[in-house]
Amino acid sequence: MIVGVPKEIKNHEYRVGLTPGSVREYVARGHDVIAETNCGLGIGADDHAYRSAGATVVDTAEEVFAKADMIVKVKEPQPAEWAQLQEGQILYTYLHLAPDPEQTKGLLESGCTAIAYETVTDNHGGLPLLAPMSEVAGRLSLQASATALQKANGGRGVLLGGVPGVAPGKVVIIGGGVVGTNAAMMAVGMGAQVTILDRSLQRMRQLDEHFESRLTTRFSTKEALEEEVYSADVVVGAVLIPGAAAPKLVTREMLSGMKPGAVLCDVAIDQGGCFETSKATTHADPIYDVDGIVHYCVANMPGAVPLTSSLALNNATLPFGLALADEGLGALKRDTNLANGLNVHKGKITNLAVAEALGLEMVEVMKAI
Repeated sequence: MIVGVPKEIKNHEYRVGLTPGSVREYVARGHDVIAETNCGLGIGADDHAYRSAGATVVDTAEEVFAKADMIVKVKEPQPAEWAQLQEGQILYTYLHLAPDPEQTKGLLESGCTAIAYETVTDNHGGLPLLAPMSEVAGRLSLQASATALQKANGGRGVLLGGVPGVAPGKVVIIGGGVVGTNAAMMAVGMGAQVTILDRSLQRMRQLDEHFESRLTTRFSTKEALEEEVYSADVVVGAVLIPGAAAPKLVTREMLSGMKPGAVLCDVAIDQGGCFETSKATTHADPIYDVDGIVHYCVANMPGAVPLTSSLALNNATLPFGLALADEGLGALKRDTNLANGLNVHKGKITNLAVAEALGLEMVEVMKAI
């Protein structure tokens, strides 16, 4: 199979779909890899590194899309990219289709086979290709929030760790999954006062044991959510419903009860965001103010640390990608977990959560292929 690696074109996206190390693995399995020139510069890998790994380097993304049987990316295709996809071509990347009807339409019209990292599962019901970026985003959320909290950026001017004689800041994390746990690790490490809201008693017991009572867990009711958000200096939105749009848990009305200059950091923004006032931002212009509350809603947070992120992502995506290259659609028939990643195939939606979010008809994966 010919595997193509275009350079990412989303604003301030420096990650790359295949590192040179991953290219070597594809080549060793007998596959041809074509990489767009400078695709790996964001992680310090030049064209020589890709050629040394066995890839053919081409001058334009158009050549990659025209020749490849499978396109391996990081972020969802932009309009200029989905216009180049072809019927029968495999697209293997993050998609986040539920809040993005335009991209969905573009993929459906292309006739391609689109496999979303974020809906591939494992035998334990986890999301193994989403997890590494959730870990990065969760940890970054506290770095970003601490910066947004500085007075020069519109924040309250609070140091999350406090100092002797001065109370630390309060961080409230909505959702105790991978993002929330990693955000909590950073917040606790900074010395902040931390509360995690979740609706799973089992998960809260695990968190309480893991953090050895260094944070507070609280069952997420409307009353609890309001009380915690109103007392917070930073609120991290870390809610995920696999494949579906995130629920709007913090309303605009609630902002009036928050501390002026508090920070809302919406890590769920890829799935539409879990704050009513969230709108996707970029690393070039990451924060904005609504009713005196600072919002940080960058849609590709891990792109800020592309070397760490690309290596972590490739560690997770490589085995599934090699299976696709080796077997094509046969890999989906053999592996139910990989089949769960199929979102679009030959003009049909094959993921229930995406179909429901967009009001479209869904076809079961095995019937579609």
